[in-house]
Amino acid sequence: MSPQETAVWTPVETTPATQQQPLCPQVMAPSAISPLAYISTATNYYNDAATETKRAFAKTLIANALQERINSIDYDKCEPGGEDAFFVADLGEIYRQHMRWKRNLPRVEAFYAVKCNPNMTVLRLLAALGTGFDCASKTEIQTVLDMGVSPSRIVYAHPCKTSSYIRYASQVDVQMMTFDNAEELIKIHKFFPNAKLILRILTDDSKSLCRLSLKYGAPLKTTRSLLELASRLGLNIIGVSFHVGSGSYDPTAFVRSVEDARRVFDEATEFGYDLKLLDVGGGYGPDNFESVASLLGPALDKHFPPSVRVIAEPGRYYVATAFTIATHVIARRTVKNDDGVASYMLYLNDGVYGNFSGKLFDHQNPVAKILKHRDEYLYDSPESDARLIKYSVWGPTCDSLDCIDDNCYLPEKVDVGDWLYFTDMGGQFSPLPF
Repeated sequence: MSPQETAVWTPVETTPATQQQPLCPQVMAPSAISPLAYISTATNYYNDAATETKRAFAKTLIANALQERINSIDYDKCEPGGEDAFFVADLGEIYRQHMRWKRNLPRVEAFYAVKCNPNMTVLRLLAALGTGFDCASKTEIQTVLDMGVSPSRIVYAHPCKTSSYIRYASQVDVQMMTFDNAEELIKIHKFFPNAKLILRILTDDSKSLCRLSLKYGAPLKTTRSLLELASRLGLNIIGVSFHVGSGSYDPTAFVRSVEDARRVFDEATEFGYDLKLLDVGGGYGPDNFESVASLLGPALDKHFPPSVRVIAEPGRYYVATAFTIATHVIARRTVKNDDGVASYMLYLNDGVYGNFSGKLFDHQNPVAKILKHRDEYLYDSPESDARLIKYSVWGPTCDSLDCIDDNCYLPEKVDVGDWLYFTDMGGQFSPLPF
């Protein structure tokens, strides 16, 4: 299947014991779904032991899906691109992450950040699970609405919007949207005066991988004047939002931001606003989620009564660990140092201008592992005692920036025609065009 092809995702027939449990996993081309799918037999994602059992079972299914796909390729006769990189998606992992969210932050409604991974099967699954959607463009809004999702389940979470997109939001009744400056308020007043506005405030995101505060967020010293302007324009402000940065590794940043939001809630009362919504943004990693939730949940209960609706914008949290990509080694170059010791440059058929874009834009560091060496499949193999060989791993373009890993070690002498795989790739998709 080429990256341009698509196929229909057939939902699982459900019974009371398997209600809403997704297909797991699916083989996917870089931007497409293959009909090949496996059904997870999980019946209880709430139990930690059961979750680990199902994850182990999912690995077996992923290994089978990878092997079956590669075995179907005839390298001598396939069409150009027939050996393209492809994904295997464990949709059950997305479900498990959703249950994990609800267990640890039951008060907070998840509005999935579409920009993180706009794959249609992912979006359909999350829509079926009842999440909302954080959309940052007209294209993302239209994609979500075309699935039949209510406009009330969308927040247009972009503080600086194109005027025609504001008009579009008005036409399709997507009322909730963010702002962080006076000029944006004036635009909204002109093109969508009935919008439900959320004031995005500046946060300390110095301990995050991607510092969004460099571009967005109203400093606290400006919030009073923005509230005053909104009041004079007769605009409807319903809440406050913040974002501690993508890939935040400081759970206390959420607590400080909640405290700052409380201050803005109080300021708003001076201008006749009774705010009823708090958007606690994104930045939730799959590795530190419990540590964040253990601080964020109590902070919310301390500073905001139950009458305040709380939403969040998780992206990578949901999808990062659900996707594995398989890439084909299309070329190899031998490099010898002054002592005659060889290392190798491997060239793959995907790179940083494709599905490894997170290397450039999100400070991600994908780790290469050998999937198939000659006729042997090595997915999830235990570490080998064999001598490690030094490699650098490159994408297919002529740009020298297209480097996936400039220094890695693998236990085999990888050949042209072998396959590598990378886990935790669900959050590195290129977003839909704005």
